[in-house]
Order: sequence, then structure tokens, then C-alpha cells
Amino acid sequence: MVTLSTNQPWFYNDICEEMRLFLDLTNIIPVESEPPMSDGDIHMSINLYERGGLYEAHAVCSYMNGSQRLTGDCIHTAAARTEGEIIVKRHKKRCTKIAAFRAMEKLFPQRIPWGSLTGIRPTRLWRELLETMSCNEAAHIMLDEFDVTPEKLKVAADITRVQQKAFAAQTPNDIDIYIGIPYCKSKCLYCSFASCVRTPKTDIGAYLDALKKDILYGSRTIAENGFIVRAMYVGGGTPTVLTNDELDDLITYALECYGGFGTEFTVEAGRPDTIDTQKLLTLRRLGVGRISINPQTMNDDTLALIGRSHTADDIARAYFDARAVGFESINADVIAGLPGESDSHMQRTMEAIAALKPDNLTVHTLALKRSSALMEHLTEYKLPEAAEVERMVETGACAAAEMGMRPYYMYRQKYMRGNLENIGYSLPGRECIYNIDMMEETTSIMAHGAGAMSKRIFDAERRVERIPNPKDIATYINKLDATATEKNKLFSQERGCI
Repeated sequence: MVTLSTNQPWFYNDICEEMRLFLDLTNIIPVESEPPMSDGDIHMSINLYERGGLYEAHAVCSYMNGSQRLTGDCIHTAAARTEGEIIVKRHKKRCTKIAAFRAMEKLFPQRIPWGSLTGIRPTRLWRELLETMSCNEAAHIMLDEFDVTPEKLKVAADITRVQQKAFAAQTPNDIDIYIGIPYCKSKCLYCSFASCVRTPKTDIGAYLDALKKDILYGSRTIAENGFIVRAMYVGGGTPTVLTNDELDDLITYALECYGGFGTEFTVEAGRPDTIDTQKLLTLRRLGVGRISINPQTMNDDTLALIGRSHTADDIARAYFDARAVGFESINADVIAGLPGESDSHMQRTMEAIAALKPDNLTVHTLALKRSSALMEHLTEYKLPEAAEVERMVETGACAAAEMGMRPYYMYRQKYMRGNLENIGYSLPGRECIYNIDMMEETTSIMAHGAGAMSKRIFDAERRVERIPNPKDIATYINKLDATATEKNKLFSQERGCI
């Protein structure tokens, strides 16, 4: 049993995430004080005080190993902050999390590449630090306060430098448009997205009608409030699971409503078994300049195991077809840590992808999602150890460098193997603006479709307000008008602080 007591109950989930860096998906029970403990039990007690202009977080972690009680403790101090409720809460939380991390580290020492960083984008934190201090001072905080390794700090710093051009081109009125198609041809083993399998009998007419209505409402809100479309992104699910006529009709309608797609238009064509020449020609005719064709792996046995209804040869065919019709920017996604794979599998995947010469490459680390089939049957699959996954991620990074790519965006998810990250690489000048905007939360997003998340960025306050569309398709359709009203209210707020 693992238990947690704290005088900061509003930080309970954040503390739990620090503990799970060392304990994986362990269930953590909130308690008032330390309960009687038996062999294998763990208890974390953490309390935050404000004294003499300092925050003091006192963390004590106890572990019963047989009849022996082992203890790790930490007192972490930080200067108290007074400049606004949001900033004060953020710094109290950081102080509490660091103390919890270091107490756990004493009991369960292991390599945690991103240190105590959970629930925050490392690149955004790095940018925020550089706004108020020198590079050396910022590096000191990342390395010595948050316990990030030098290798990971370099990745974050390199990405931030590449992103500067995209940030410089932004205007206060910019907004990105997202359109979601929550349907796929089959369900992947590791997937937790709210997507449905489309069969020949699936009728998605009602969904597409509702989506067009959603787009109409959103486009009116954007026009009435003076926003300017910066980029458009059609994601999923798998958008190309739509027929050619459905794709043509939906995208044509969206472009008419919004008056264009801005400076960049991406469509995820992730599954090669949903792509044909007719659809590719339609996308090009409508102005789509960037697509994703996502292998995940180029090993056929793994593709079958994870539920992908295509082969590595199908992926290569889709790439050649996309080049033949004129796509100049193609992204490939791969996943490090898939069941049954090792670094040798990753090397074969990267060799095969290098032969396709994509313009972008995203190296994901497998994340164990609670609602995925993989999590439901976890004991049935052999997953590579954390150290092996780290080698696989490094293999992806080296392959990207050999292809002339550089990292340009990064994000992390809960329960990733090895506490690693997902990194997008790109040839210079082929970076995806939408990915940067979305991951770094620098641009507001008007999002359409079931499960899509609209965001309003209030940058001067470092505040993000979100309105999610319902994930369930029937609920999404039924609540469409009410959700549109909420979004209109959010995007009609004064922009003086943006």
C-alpha cells in the first residue's frame, strides 16, 4: 500500500506524479497521517510552510522492507513570491514537488532524465527562465533545482532556439484552427484516444453535419473578434478514413468558412491503408501542403501485434504516391518502446524511414494509457526496459541528425517508458508551425470535433483557459450549441493581456 499525507491537498495529484516517477502506475491513497505499515508499504508525508520570506517544503518518505523501516527526507526552500495568485501557487507547487522528488530519490535512487519536472513543458520553463535571468542562472535552476540532466537541458535549449523564428512571426491576433476526425480503420493496442473504428457499415453523416455546424459557429466567433488564422490542422483519429468525397466536402466547407488556412495546412494521413492517389490529389488541390504518414514501426510483426492493418511496404508505397502528386512536406511518426521491440528493431525502422526521406520525424516514447487495450492486458506483453527504451530514443535522434534534421518541438506525457519524451525533428525550414504553437501554448486554438480542445492564451498572465468538446460523439452532437456559446464567450474576452 502506498499512502500520502500533506497539508497541501490541492497539490495531491502533483505530488503523486512525482512519486510515480519512481513507482510507475502505483495507486496512491490520501490519508490524514501515517498509517500502520507492513512489508512493502510506502508512506509520503509532505508539508509546506511559509517562514521569513521563504517557502519550506518538508518531505519524509518511509518504506517498510521486511521489518526494516527505511526513510528518505528532504527540506527544500525557495524564496516566497508575492506577484499574483497564479505565480504564488505555481512556486508553492514547485517547492512541494521538488521536496517530494528528492525524498523519493533517496529511497529509490535511479536515473530520472527530466528530474522533478512533471506537468510542465521543459521548453516553456526554459523560455520563462531566460526572460528574467542569464543563461547560466537559468541552467543552474534546471540542473540543480529541478535535477534535469545536462543532456536533456541541451535538447530543451536547442529546441527553443529553433522555435524563435516561429515565435517572431506571431501577431497578437493569431489563432490556429483544429478539425478532429475521431475515426480510425482499426484501434491500435496502445491508443487511448476517443476514436471509433470505421467499418463499411459505419454512418458518420450525423457527425460530419455536426462538425460543419461547429466550424461555422467557430468561424463566426473568430471573425467577429478580429482573430487571424495562422495555421489549420486536420487530425484524428485518422482523417483519411473519410472517403474522397467526404474529405473534399468537409475541407472545402472549412476553407469557405474561415476564408483560408493561413500560412500552413496539415492533414494527418497517418494510416497508409487509408490513402490513395485520388485522396492525395484532392488534398493538394485544396491547398494542403503538409501530411503525416505514420509508420510507428517498420517491422511487420510489430505492426500486426499492435493492431495496424498495413505493412511496412504499404508505408513506402504511400510515401512514393504522396511525393508523386507533389507533397513537399511529409512527416513520419515512430514509437520507441513498443511491445516485443528492442534497439535493433528501432535501428531497422530508422534505416527504412531514412530511405523514404521524410521532411519531419517525430520520435514518440510509448506511454502506458489507462484506457488502452495495452494497459488492460499489460501482463500479456513484453515491454522493453527503461534503459533499452532510452537507447531506442537515442537511435531515433541520431537517425534524425543523419537525415539533416534538428529537434523543433517536444512534449511529455504521463507514464512514459523511462520518463522520457516525444520529440519532433525537421529539416530546416520545414518545421510545423501548428505543432510549435500547440505544444508551447503560445497561440490560441479554435478546435472543432469530438474530443477537440479549444484554448485561449492570455500570455501576459501565463494563463491558458480551455474548453473541451465532449469526447463521446453523441454527446458532442447534442451539446454543440451550448459548447459553441461557451467558446464564443471565451474568445470574446478582451485581448489587452495577450
